[in-house]
Amino acid sequence: MRIGLLLNESKDPDPLGGLRDTLAQAADDGFASAWLSHIFGLDALTALAVAGSQVPGIELGTAVVPTYPRHPLALAQQAMTVNAAVRGRLSLGIGLSHQIVIENMFGYSFERPASHMKEYLNILMPATRGEQVDYDGETLRGHARLTTPGAGVRVLIAALGPRMLKLAGTVADGTVLWMTGPRTVAEHVTPVITAAASEAGRPAPRVVCSLPICVTDDADAARARANEVFSIYGQLPSYRAMLDREGAAGPGDVAIIGDEDSVGAQLDALAKTGVTEFVAAEFAKRERTRAFLKTLL
Repeated sequence: MRIGLLLNESKDPDPLGGLRDTLAQAADDGFASAWLSHIFGLDALTALAVAGSQVPGIELGTAVVPTYPRHPLALAQQAMTVNAAVRGRLSLGIGLSHQIVIENMFGYSFERPASHMKEYLNILMPATRGEQVDYDGETLRGHARLTTPGAGVRVLIAALGPRMLKLAGTVADGTVLWMTGPRTVAEHVTPVITAAASEAGRPAPRVVCSLPICVTDDADAARARANEVFSIYGQLPSYRAMLDREGAAGPGDVAIIGDEDSVGAQLDALAKTGVTEFVAAEFAKRERTRAFLKTLL
């Protein structure tokens, strides 16, 4: 199981310079990858192109770019351009986002989200390979062939439900998870996505699992802090469903928390669920947590 980092947006007056420095530190520390969310701050792809082009060696990923506001041909063109800028190191994580965001903020319909993702991938995947796209769906159409450099972008989708996981295994390169605990990965995510990939004759899919992590001697305080910092994810329906499946009351119950021995054991257990890459979301006791993670690289 490879280990990567979920990046926090820099509070530096020069945010892109701060991101570059954060990436450089992650690369120097030996992490396999670094992932940037696309929410309400930096445009993740643009930021990774600017900062990542100055830091060699480390894989760069988005976790995740919402699909609805971007036509798949437009996103393919942007992602391929970024991939060219970072010399083939981009993994494009995409996701549906949430009804409250897509309908209330952007004004798009969130009806039949899994069908939307299927149509989206029918355009995005061949486009990122530089192939001719000729597709007419119920909600999306695409007719073009991109000549953008940077073809061959790895595409992962934020897949939680069975239909989305089957898409991730059948069409995309895997899934990128958030707030999904080890039992749910072992009993739900890995079996569904792996079977779908096998039936489609595709390589074993990537299962990238990001969770909050803190190395500490006060686990109760850290779990309370995780519940506070990540409280919104206990309320959004898609993540709430995964927490319920896990039997978790809140985000703190799926966070990886404890002293070095305990955290090491939890990561070993996570690796056995089929996770191919753990992406650490450091949220407290950052120096001690980072020091321990470096011993595993």
